[in-house]
Amino acid sequence: MDNVISFVLAAGIIVTFLLLHLRKQKKTEAEARAALEKGKMYSHGPQAQHPHIDANYCIGCAACTMVCPEGDVLAMLGGKAVIVNGYKCIGHSLCADVCPVGAITMVMANPSVGADLPHLTSEYETSIKNLFIAGELSGLALIKNAINQGRDSVDIIASRLASLGGSRPLSDVFDLLIVGAGPAGIAASLRAIEKKLHYITIDEGEIGGTVSKYPRQKLVMTSPVEFPMYGKFKKMQLSKEELLTFWAQVLGRVDFKFRKGERVENVEKGPDGIFTVTSSKAQYRARAVILGIGKTGNPRKLGVKGEELPKVMYRLIEADHYVHKKILVVGGGDSAVEAAMGLAHQVGNTVTLSYRQAGFSRIKERNQEAMRRGKINVIFNSTPVEFNSDSVTLDVKGSLQKLPNDFVWIFAGGEPPTAFLKKIGVHLGPTDLTAEGSNQVRERAAVEVPVA
Repeated sequence: MDNVISFVLAAGIIVTFLLLHLRKQKKTEAEARAALEKGKMYSHGPQAQHPHIDANYCIGCAACTMVCPEGDVLAMLGGKAVIVNGYKCIGHSLCADVCPVGAITMVMANPSVGADLPHLTSEYETSIKNLFIAGELSGLALIKNAINQGRDSVDIIASRLASLGGSRPLSDVFDLLIVGAGPAGIAASLRAIEKKLHYITIDEGEIGGTVSKYPRQKLVMTSPVEFPMYGKFKKMQLSKEELLTFWAQVLGRVDFKFRKGERVENVEKGPDGIFTVTSSKAQYRARAVILGIGKTGNPRKLGVKGEELPKVMYRLIEADHYVHKKILVVGGGDSAVEAAMGLAHQVGNTVTLSYRQAGFSRIKERNQEAMRRGKINVIFNSTPVEFNSDSVTLDVKGSLQKLPNDFVWIFAGGEPPTAFLKKIGVHLGPTDLTAEGSNQVRERAAVEVPVA
């Protein structure tokens, strides 16, 4: 009798836990399906690097759904991981790292998404041999990706140079010229030092590139990365200031050959295979070139009346310089939202954010949460129509609304350096690095580096 009672109790406990598990699973799947419908509504899928999940290998452990810093990009449906909010994915690849069975690989979006990007091989080489592109301009977001691409491009160049054997003549010809001192350019420079290459790095601005222009305390890294001349950098969250300090420390220990204030105006490849790079101050010759110039270029303007006023700006660096002001921020991406939040935290500021869409669809999960808790007046379905010295006028669903105003920040993206790339002969257009395309490796041309 005691055995029967024990059996019944055990069975009851098991059934209870099973029912609770099934109820939780049902709720989780309902939330996943809702997120999937939301994802379909906001976009046609991933826009850049994203996870490709092989359902044949997925064991349904759900580990990949819990590590993404961007929130619910992945979810469990039918016991398998699926992409539900692909538009949020910016390629952290933590999901691939944590998968215990290797069911996830990182691939690019459909090639039509990158129709205005430079055509690159899987080694980041352009249509011009020995001319590489690393960083944002390649179509991948994240500082981690820029660092990896800059480092890997130098490895390829060093390998090609080594295949020549012996000494390389012409002391006035660099092995490598790096354009840009942002994440990709710094990583490439450090790797060039490791590989003992004769190199030079130039930039029209300061060390740090676009990162140096970010707002104060902006989180810029959320993934570990292998950094040349340093090793594995494991910190999961890093502010702009911390990253710039880290770079300064690493660069301060090596012979960093850098020239600032030089804007590249032209890149030509001669019949001898040597590049001639013309900047605003000098001319250089090099066997290989890496472009790490980013893709935002000059800030995109709205073409609104009064946009030329000094109060209208396109980049926020020191939010704490603005207090007791009436401020309008225009845009709906992470840059606009983070600028608005930074300004709203300053004493006495009244901050309004104008966004032309009906809701936020492409911002990080932490920014979504912050906006829900924040003290920013958000006006959706609105566009600026005029800026005056003491006010702004918005078109809100067809009716005009005038707001008192001291400063305006516009975050409408940037004009990509398409004209420059066309000028130097780089082919633009779709590059198929989807799951299917990445399996069809292109046959490489002869890997030669000009000796001259």
